[in-house]
Amino acid sequence: MAKEFPLESVEVKSVETKYRKVSGQLPNAETIEQIKTLRSVEARSMRGQPPVVWDRAEGINVYDAYGNKWLDFSSGVLITNAGHGRKKIADAIIEQASKPLLTTYCFPNEPRIKLTQKLTALAPDGLDKVFLLSTGSESTECALKLMRTYGQKISGDKNVIVSFYDSFHGRTTGAQQMGGMAGGKAWIKNQDPEIVHVPFPDGFRNEDTSFELFEKTLADIDVNPANVAGVMTETYQGVGPNFMPKEYAEKLRKWCDQHKALLCFDEVQAGFGRCGTMWGFEVYGVVPDLFCVGKGFSSSMPIGGVIGRADIMDLYGPNEMTSTHSGNSICCAAALANLEIIEEEKLVENAAKLSQVFNEQLQSIKNDFPKIIGFAPAVGLVGGLLMIKPGTKEPDYDLAWNVINHCFRKGLLMFAPVGVGGGCVKIAPPLCIDEEALKEGCQVIRESIKEAVKE
Repeated sequence: MAKEFPLESVEVKSVETKYRKVSGQLPNAETIEQIKTLRSVEARSMRGQPPVVWDRAEGINVYDAYGNKWLDFSSGVLITNAGHGRKKIADAIIEQASKPLLTTYCFPNEPRIKLTQKLTALAPDGLDKVFLLSTGSESTECALKLMRTYGQKISGDKNVIVSFYDSFHGRTTGAQQMGGMAGGKAWIKNQDPEIVHVPFPDGFRNEDTSFELFEKTLADIDVNPANVAGVMTETYQGVGPNFMPKEYAEKLRKWCDQHKALLCFDEVQAGFGRCGTMWGFEVYGVVPDLFCVGKGFSSSMPIGGVIGRADIMDLYGPNEMTSTHSGNSICCAAALANLEIIEEEKLVENAAKLSQVFNEQLQSIKNDFPKIIGFAPAVGLVGGLLMIKPGTKEPDYDLAWNVINHCFRKGLLMFAPVGVGGGCVKIAPPLCIDEEALKEGCQVIRESIKEAVKE
């Protein structure tokens, strides 16, 4: 089970740079009291992050109410692609709320009209229909429904959904069944036998990156390709981030075409510039039949969605596929402002430009600690350091946790370890970060690993 970060005051070494400022006790007595109050009434599952009560957040920084400033390497959890607290987004929210128009159910509103037009303009040719939702999990659930429905239109036996081991698609029932981590769905006792999994070609845990393994695995579990309704894959697996080889993605696209199966990319983490391309799947040079979005969609408010071909998206008639908060006017206004910032400030290009620097930084850290860092992938502005037990590929959760805790005390904020066995120190700063801040944060990680190893 994941550990809680302790509610114990520790005297930290004072740090003050352009990007970080911490001093005194972390967490201080007031923060501890606030968090204890929260914990007394909130589910225990919400206790997993470093003990800071956010007071405000701006750009690439998070502040508490006591003068501390963290350089943020989390983007919340890959949410704030445009940066924290952007005035243009806040103004759009305020303007929309001040009309006042707070919600419209499925009745149209102007921000929804503008946002759906914008999304189809940004999507690849042929993916010209949008269904807006509230969260990433809701989006992947919708994609599951659409893939199954599309398959059944072709054949009553075309029900199989193929996903990948170690994948994550959300925490609702269908999303967790498509997810490839057994622990996350152990509570589901009637798992769908027609949702199956194959190894993901990450090149580390699974060294066989050939597409032949995909086909062989389906044959070994007696799946007839003709019965596959769709293949669901994260653009990159969040546990890494793990990317598939470009050639693998190209062969997967051809396989889906050959067997009349839909290809769906889960872009919830990867979209809106994170990978140095507007859509993460662009790094593969392939176009899916539909894809899911969320997280960095608005850099603020809860909004997700599915974008795809019209013949897929229009499978359900009026009032047959809806969501209470679909196209909420305030969320849509925030998302529009977010997209404008990403385009105007060329944040996709910034992520692409910094990708090489980021890669070099992570590989340098890995080279400094070759026995305890097994894998250090990075594309655009998402990367990870997989902490392992020496001589193995077994994840070292305790070490990853300690590294993140040391970073917190030095003014660098990341979320708790993720991935298989919780061994991954995941790094995902806002896309508005500059090279100087990126390098400073990576240096803090290097220092924190040295300290954690000595413990």
